[in-house]
Amino acid sequence: MLTMLGSRRRCCDGLTRRETLKAGALSALGGFGLPQMLAAEEAGLVHQAKAKNVIFIFLLGGAATQDMYDLKPNAPSEVRGEFKPIATTVPGIEVCEHLPRLAEMAHQFAFIRSVTHKAGCHNCLPCYTGYDLMPPDQHPRSSDAPSIGSVIQYLQGTKSEAPSTEAPSYVYMPNWLGWGQSFRRAGPYGGFLGKQYDPLTTECLPYYDKDSFAPSPGKPQIVRGMPVLPGTSLDDGMTVDRLSLRRSLLQQFDDERRRLDAIAAPVSYQRNQQQAFDLLSSSSMRQAFDVTREDPAMIDRYGRTLFGNSALTARRLIEAGVRFVNVTWDLFWGPVQVDYDAWDTHTNNFSILKQNKLPGFDQTMHALMTDLQERGLLDETLIVVTSEMGRTPRINGNAGRDHWTNCYGSLLAGAGIKGGTVYGASDAQAAYVAEKPVRPADLLATIYRTLGIDPATRIPDQTGRPIEIAQGGAELWDIMQSA
Repeated sequence: MLTMLGSRRRCCDGLTRRETLKAGALSALGGFGLPQMLAAEEAGLVHQAKAKNVIFIFLLGGAATQDMYDLKPNAPSEVRGEFKPIATTVPGIEVCEHLPRLAEMAHQFAFIRSVTHKAGCHNCLPCYTGYDLMPPDQHPRSSDAPSIGSVIQYLQGTKSEAPSTEAPSYVYMPNWLGWGQSFRRAGPYGGFLGKQYDPLTTECLPYYDKDSFAPSPGKPQIVRGMPVLPGTSLDDGMTVDRLSLRRSLLQQFDDERRRLDAIAAPVSYQRNQQQAFDLLSSSSMRQAFDVTREDPAMIDRYGRTLFGNSALTARRLIEAGVRFVNVTWDLFWGPVQVDYDAWDTHTNNFSILKQNKLPGFDQTMHALMTDLQERGLLDETLIVVTSEMGRTPRINGNAGRDHWTNCYGSLLAGAGIKGGTVYGASDAQAAYVAEKPVRPADLLATIYRTLGIDPATRIPDQTGRPIEIAQGGAELWDIMQSA
């Protein structure tokens, strides 16, 4: 039995908070039988989960949401920009003219227009962990709060347990966050829970069409490529039987090493090694990553880009049993030079969005949503679209927008979400929150609650201190489906 840490203070129904958290944790882990689950739900201790899975779309760099789905057509020209709003399937909700497919899907989305934090520009910790205080820098630390996917993994087992299924709980694509800049960014990791709760992270080799112009800052190319698992093909002559024998021999060495050195690091190594072997011998997981098995028309539907292929792979992973899949629209100026900007549009904001970002985003999101719906997966999959920050209301001298954390937007759709809704509002220039401010922690709380996990659940940090998994965030009930 898993007991979540919490205070002994009694609730108004006579149950302690710790007992309530224990019930919530067990519901998330499947630890109740049906009679106990029904009794707990009747007592109000367990929130009925709407979502089984999450696909988390991260637009690295800070998407200009005032040029996407919070346009200000009546603002001065130096604020409103070049794009015009168009009507959607929901009266009163408008989006950018370059997002026609999003306009067709507006009835499925909740538009959040009042996200705000003071944790610094390009800081990815808030959107992944809910922690929104200024860090000393943007590198990951073992003391960081854990990401959503890592918490889900933690709640499915203990540190000493190997993965219970061949499918990992948490996959991150297309490369570790910041690889395209040769700069590892904090956010999507296990933090104080330990490296054993880091995501399974893919690799990629981005490229662009060579018959096009050479990319440069402010002039990105379409990023092609495919997320792939590192080292998951068997060498020539290596059979599954030989692999199992090698594993057995390796385990003997590992058992002796652990006997001599029983510390947390070997546990992490064992878990990651177990996962690697499972993936090597798992035909279902290797097939899930093999997008070439799809109908070419489906690949075309998503768009033959790195983002499109990653989103298609995300759907395949959800089908294979992965619970939390991250798809990042990354930038690439380090190991390879393809897109120096991503969504960090200091220069040529409008031409980049019009010609490079918005068409691809629109196509891939429409393909993902319709594909999930056609397969009966949308009702059990939560879709989240967010960035680490937004962009300035005033356009700079380079036709760009600079960093801005005071007000920006996010999108939610799918399981547990009331489509065709708007939460919060920015002011007349999309500069500051006018109504219902939303912390990144509030988004996390909403995600957890949709998954049936109490966001007030506490887990121990590296000192044993109980920390709320949503960092004190509050659910956005107005955009959530009722039980």
